Amino acid sequence: MSQSNPSREDFASLFEESLEANDLSEGSVVKGTITAIEKDMAIIDVGLKVEGRVPMKEFGAQAKDGSLKPGDKVDIYVERIENALGEAMLSREKARREESWIKLEEKFNNGERVEGVIFNQVKGGFTVDLDGAVAFLPRSQVDIRPIRDVSPLMHNPQPFEILKMDKRRGNIVVSRRTVLEESRAEQRSEIVQNLEEGQVVEGMVKNITDYGAFVDLGGIDGLLHVTDMAWRRVNHPSEILAIGQSVKIQIIRINQDTHRISLGMKQLEADPWDGIGDKFPIGKKVAGTVTNITDYGAFVELEPGIEGLIHVSEMSWTKKNVHPGKILSTTQEVEVVVLEVDPAKRRISLGLKQTLDNPWQSFAQNHPIGAIVEGEVKNKTEFGLFIGLEGDVDGMVHLSDLDWSRPGEQVIEEYNKGDMVKAQVLDVDTDKERISLGVKQLSKDAIGDAVASGELRKGAVVTCEVTDVKEGGIEVKLVDHDMETFIKRNDLSRDRGEQRPERFQVGQKVDARVTAFTKKDRRLTVSIKALEIAEEKQAVAQYGSTDSGASLGDILGAALKGNNDE
Repeated sequence: MSQSNPSREDFASLFEESLEANDLSEGSVVKGTITAIEKDMAIIDVGLKVEGRVPMKEFGAQAKDGSLKPGDKVDIYVERIENALGEAMLSREKARREESWIKLEEKFNNGERVEGVIFNQVKGGFTVDLDGAVAFLPRSQVDIRPIRDVSPLMHNPQPFEILKMDKRRGNIVVSRRTVLEESRAEQRSEIVQNLEEGQVVEGMVKNITDYGAFVDLGGIDGLLHVTDMAWRRVNHPSEILAIGQSVKIQIIRINQDTHRISLGMKQLEADPWDGIGDKFPIGKKVAGTVTNITDYGAFVELEPGIEGLIHVSEMSWTKKNVHPGKILSTTQEVEVVVLEVDPAKRRISLGLKQTLDNPWQSFAQNHPIGAIVEGEVKNKTEFGLFIGLEGDVDGMVHLSDLDWSRPGEQVIEEYNKGDMVKAQVLDVDTDKERISLGVKQLSKDAIGDAVASGELRKGAVVTCEVTDVKEGGIEVKLVDHDMETFIKRNDLSRDRGEQRPERFQVGQKVDARVTAFTKKDRRLTVSIKALEIAEEKQAVAQYGSTDSGASLGDILGAALKGNNDE
C-alpha cells in the first residue's frame, strides 16, 4: 500500500519543527556552514530553506589570511529569516560581537588588557579583531613614537588596552601605546634603580638635537646637554657626536620621580679652570682664537676649555659705537691682555686695545699744551666743534674758544664738516680721553690785552658810538677797541628825567665810564651815569665843599669854566 503525499499543512509543520530544532529565531546566534565563497561574499547555510550571504570582511583576520574555506562551521547572527529577495539576512560580525562583548566589558571594567590582531588600515588608524569584535586603533595610539611602516605589526596577536566602549553604537577604541608605556615605565624604573649619580657608564647616541644628544643606556635614555659635552665651546653636538656612536659618560643627576637622567662627558676630564689664576695673571699678554661674536663683544679661546670675553668697550681706543664684527671675525688669531679673572664665575675679561698704544697718551706726549695742531671738522654740536687729529683721536673746540669778541653760537655757523681748522692744544685728559682745543687763542686778544694794560680798567673813561637804540637802553661800540656792549636805561644819565634812550641817535658819540669786566664771558659794562657821578665828585673835591655856601651849580659851573680855560 503506497504512502500518500503529505499535504501543504504537513510541510509547514515539518518546517516549524526544523526551526525549533535549531532554535532559529531572528536576533539569535546559530551555527552555520560555509557552502561556498564567491568573491568577497561567503554563502552560509544555517538550516533554513534559503541560504544567506555574509561579506568576507566580517570575518576579520580569517578572511585576510585565507584560512576560511567551504565546510567550515561558523557562528552566525540571524537578522531576518527571509527578506524580500527570499534570502536569509545573516551577520558574522554581529555574532562575534555578541559573543565577545560581555567578555570585553568585563575586562574593560577591571582594567585588564585584551588580545587582538591588527588586520586592516582605515582612515585615521587601524581596525583590530578582538576575538570577534572589531575595534578602532587610532594612529596616535599605535606606538610611543610615530612609526612609518606598520606592516610588521599586522596580523600578529598582541596586547591592547581598551580606552572606550559604546555598546549602543557598537564602538570600541583601543591603544597599543599605553601598553608599551606601562611596560617601558616598569623597565625604566628597574634600570634607574641600578643607576646612581657619579657612575660612569657606556651608552649609544640615539638622537641629536640643537641642545644636546639622547644616549641609550640600555632601555632608558639620558640627556647629554651640549654644555656638558666638553669644557670648550661646542656650537652644535654634531661637531663631536654622531648617531649610533658609542660613548662613555658620567651620570650627573637622576630624577627618581620623572626618571630623567642628565649625563656629562666633560666631567671625565680634568677641569681646565683649576689654577686658572696662575695660568693667566692680570696684565699678561696672550694669544687666542675668536670663537664667537655677539653684540656686546667677542669670545676668545685661550686654550681648550678656556674662553675669555673681549667686551666691546675694550676693543678699540677710538671706535666706540662699532659692532664687534666690524673689528674681529671668527677663527681669527688675536693677541689680547688679561684684565680680570673670576674662577668662581669661570669668567676671564680680556682687552684688545691694551695691546696697542693709547692714542690719547701718545697725543699728549707729542703735542704738549700750547702746541698748534690742524685737523678736519668731524662734527658740529650745540656746545662746540669736534676736530679729527693725529692718531685717530678727536679734539673739541668749545663755543667759548672760537672767538675773542663774538658769541660762539654765531661763530660756529661759519664752520662746516670737512673744513680744515688750526687750533691750539689747551688741555689733554688721558683718563677721560678728552682733548680741549682753542681757535681764538691763535689770534690776538685785543680786549684782554687792553684790560690787562689798564686801558679798560674799572673806572677808565671810553668813547662809544651808538649802534642801536632800544627801549631798555642803547647798544654801543667802543671807538678805540673792537668791542660792543649795551648801556642799560638806568645807566644813561644821573638825572632820571634824562634816562630816555630815544634822546640818543645812531652814530652819536658819547663818553662813559667802565664799571665792570667779566673774564668768563668777556663782557664789558660801561655807564654814562657813573661817569657823571664821578665827574661831580671830582668837581666837588677840586672846587670846594657845599658847606662853604656855594651851590652845587656854582661849583660845577666853575669846574666847567676851569676846564674850558685849560
